[in-house]
Amino acid sequence: MNLPWREHNRYALLENGTGYFPAVLEAIANARSEVLVETFILFDDSVGQEIQRALIEAACRGVSVDLTVDGYGSDELGEAFVGAMTESGIRVHIFDPRPRFLGVRTNVFRRMHRKIVAVDRRCAFVGGINFSADHLPDYGPDAKQDYAVRIEGPLAADIADYARAALAGGRPRRLGRRPARWDPMPAGDGGGRLVVRDNQEHRTDIERYYRAGVRAARHDVLIANAYFFPGYQLLHDLANAARRGVRVRLLLQGEPDVLVARLAATTLYDYLIDAGVEIYEYCKRPLHGKVACADDDWATVGSSNLDPLSLALNLEANVVARDTGLNAALRQSLDRLIEQDCQRIELPADSNRRLRRLWIGVVVFHFLRRFPAWAGSLPAHKPRLRSLPPTGERETV
Repeated sequence: MNLPWREHNRYALLENGTGYFPAVLEAIANARSEVLVETFILFDDSVGQEIQRALIEAACRGVSVDLTVDGYGSDELGEAFVGAMTESGIRVHIFDPRPRFLGVRTNVFRRMHRKIVAVDRRCAFVGGINFSADHLPDYGPDAKQDYAVRIEGPLAADIADYARAALAGGRPRRLGRRPARWDPMPAGDGGGRLVVRDNQEHRTDIERYYRAGVRAARHDVLIANAYFFPGYQLLHDLANAARRGVRVRLLLQGEPDVLVARLAATTLYDYLIDAGVEIYEYCKRPLHGKVACADDDWATVGSSNLDPLSLALNLEANVVARDTGLNAALRQSLDRLIEQDCQRIELPADSNRRLRRLWIGVVVFHFLRRFPAWAGSLPAHKPRLRSLPPTGERETV
């Protein structure tokens, strides 16, 4: 499979579940031939039930429907919930299903972390938003701040083809050439490409596109990422961009849903701030976004965090675009968060504290430099999908 750079696409930025869920439900309601859904998390809650109903209605009117969930992220789905879908003709697939051991999920690594919806090869959605109620603001203080993008045009057809190929044993065929080391994406509104990370031929593609965007930036880089502990080379690119006069801003978690993720990120603060990078922590609620924009027309929206799990282990999908409209919408949203709900991080004045953090940073950089090789030595999952029978009978997901 070859997924090249595509021109003449239309993008709409979708913020949180309030923007994303209605758009997905409308697209499914208007589906005529095919709906393909991949998600890390599908919960049997108000959001999951709405998605379930929409998929069942589509299947009952003759639309081909395939739903893929991750066996770790969605392991609590009940048989009645899944059985209602399979009985209606929906093909439900589970990536790497394993029973819990003493109540603990053991299949932690190499997850199917993508969030893709493709409808009729005419529109598609890619982002970081799962099908769960905690992406709605009325969920409370733990509601997540996140993004997705709706795509229409040739790229939407490519995304559908990719999702369909992923059902063939869990390993899509070749995506075409790997990006050049500093591959600048063609300029011009509407251009874009699906960029994935897998454990076969595209292990570093998403990180490479991030690095290309940062290195090509001339005046501004703005990254919002929930779990920030990137590779050694991307850290250097961010610092070098700031040193050459690019305004580099990072929007990270201040109210983390995973405390260790924030602790890891803070070990990098001194190095980045010393280089001139501005760091802001979002303090209103947990940040779950995985987005970035640079200059006036480069943007990426997707499922990939900038941490070792996403960059070296999980299956991820991002859209990388050159589009002034998408860039402006994303920048406006992130600027609003920074202005209203963030605090800027300053370097500590205490020299002893800074010295201790410097030594911690040395250890962290040693880890980051060698992590890809270590991660590659972990036991590898062969991509495995289990398709559920129409009776709904199954093992624990």
